[in-house]
Amino acid sequence: MKLLIVSNAPLIYKDKYSYAYGPYVNELTILRKFSDELFFCCPVWENDRGLLISKIPFDFTKNFKLIDSNLNTLKNAFLSVFYSIYNVIVLFKAMKTVDHIHLRCPGNIGLLGCLVQMFFPNKQKTAKYAGNWDLQAKQPLSYKLQKWILSNTFLTRNMQVLVYGEWEGSTKNIKHFFTATYAEKEKVNFKALETKKQMDFVFVGTLVSGKNPLYAIQLVEGLYKKGYDVSLSLYGEGVERIILEKYILENDLKNYVFLHGNQDQQIIKSAYQNSGFVILPSKSEGWPKAIAEGMFWGCIPVATSVSCVPFMLDYGNRGVLLKMNLLDDLLQLEIILKDKMGFVDKSEKGSEWSQKFTTDVFETEIKKLLQP
Repeated sequence: MKLLIVSNAPLIYKDKYSYAYGPYVNELTILRKFSDELFFCCPVWENDRGLLISKIPFDFTKNFKLIDSNLNTLKNAFLSVFYSIYNVIVLFKAMKTVDHIHLRCPGNIGLLGCLVQMFFPNKQKTAKYAGNWDLQAKQPLSYKLQKWILSNTFLTRNMQVLVYGEWEGSTKNIKHFFTATYAEKEKVNFKALETKKQMDFVFVGTLVSGKNPLYAIQLVEGLYKKGYDVSLSLYGEGVERIILEKYILENDLKNYVFLHGNQDQQIIKSAYQNSGFVILPSKSEGWPKAIAEGMFWGCIPVATSVSCVPFMLDYGNRGVLLKMNLLDDLLQLEIILKDKMGFVDKSEKGSEWSQKFTTDVFETEIKKLLQP
């Protein structure tokens, strides 16, 4: 089977090797197992632009190179029309070449892919919608259009669409799915997790306003001022780092709030294993990988009620759903910190749930999709 990956996610070439975003590479490696040839249709970057990348550990047949564009200037907006026409032509050529089309949405390339795939109704197709599938969510028009096309079984045929969470009223081609990081063999007995420090928080994600790392800092700062022995470790890079550094300095938080930057998976794993809470006050998510990873090791998740997060946290039974009101959210956290049994209960429930979603299960499900 010839498999095509259509994605906004770029390939980066350096030292005669190809690289891509780390977690994406993990998924690609599994997809590659069930294809005879793998093709990409995506942009190419000359450098990583601060992206946490990993080497692609397999050979692929070809990348149908697309032009990466944005609308941040009038000139770019004008050029994007011509870029889109070029990209559509490339997408047609790529899709015609293969047996199975796999779209990665949402995104500009994902939107074009959604449109072009309609001209190949007889080809087998899958799509992974990595954003918030909530049809009522306030989102850009392009995202809503992608969701509408993908869920329209007349326009989109022979396709299974993988989405995060379970949504009422979904069409028959919509399939509840998940993302996994850890293998079955990495599971540990929950009793080994109960001795961890309850007061340590960990944030893993890009340091951008959409992920709200400043709010995570303010929550831990609030607990510290109330007399709790807490700390917060933030892993990731982004444009907000300078703002966070300034806030930490001006408010004298350097003894219990730490910016670690991008780190490899082993360091992140250790951070989860030695923390009591994983926090992500994000404005929008698909499947928040950091939350699922932290829960795997018994961290209590503290996250906003967006996308499938309420489902992941069992509407508060497995964690804390933030109200994004500092006083209210501090009160929620204090209740858990004062209740040892309640802490262990949420921790255990979260770990038990998250450990159902291993890379072994993920691989089995991918095989079913690609080799029905």
